[in-house]
Amino acid sequence: LYINKAALDKAGGKVPTTWPEFFAVADKMKAAGIQPIAMGGQPWQDLTLWEDVVLSQGPAFYKKALVDLDEKTLTSDQMVGVFDTVRKIQGYFDAGRTGRDWNLATAMVINGKAGMQFMGDWAKGEFANAGKKAGSDYICAAVPGTEKAYTFNVDSFVFFQQKGQTGATPGQLALAKTIMSPDFQEQFSLNKGSIPVRLGVSMAKFDDCAKKSYADEQVAIKSGGYVPSLAHGMAQPDAAAGAISDVVTKFMNSQEDSKTAVAALAKAAKTK
Repeated sequence: LYINKAALDKAGGKVPTTWPEFFAVADKMKAAGIQPIAMGGQPWQDLTLWEDVVLSQGPAFYKKALVDLDEKTLTSDQMVGVFDTVRKIQGYFDAGRTGRDWNLATAMVINGKAGMQFMGDWAKGEFANAGKKAGSDYICAAVPGTEKAYTFNVDSFVFFQQKGQTGATPGQLALAKTIMSPDFQEQFSLNKGSIPVRLGVSMAKFDDCAKKSYADEQVAIKSGGYVPSLAHGMAQPDAAAGAISDVVTKFMNSQEDSKTAVAALAKAAKTK
């Protein structure tokens, strides 16, 4: 959750750690003439927000629902509550979100036109490019209810096997070694806004946002709260993820009730 600090101060709010606190902050921002939430209008953004709310129910619930695709969990009252929360969050979007790219929504928070945005680490690169500093200009916070959980989204580099090749070529090994070196991991992550995928890389040069993210990741790994993102291709094959995404996007772009969405969700989870 990215928060424009000036907007938060103007609204007289505090960083929310629960959904009731979140909605209280959103109401204060609205009363202060600030658009509470900047949101884009693409399916993957819808799914990212939805899985954030699923994660706020706890990593055990998340794993059962989105990794195991457990039907009892997918059709539970708790999952109905997830959709109810998403619907309430939608009430703080602006009318112009349809088709909006994520970075344009991020710009709304950077420029103070909106107070908050749910987005991945790549949004931090936009803040950095705008000369904004974590902690003083904007705040990075865990989505309410997710302090001990962490969704991971990891980019992959793939080397295609050449005809007659039995193992990695010297060039492939050299590139892989370079990519995974502490120095490259540090430089890449500092520019992208992410944290190193390799554990043990020094965080000395990173800002407060990245240091918090790294610390949160370590807590989640040790406590069993480290889970794969569904929205970003980590939790399920494309067919199942796509079917679930369609359910979420339909819900967020219609007046469908939560119980109907949950029934559709359970059906989509059976897609192979």
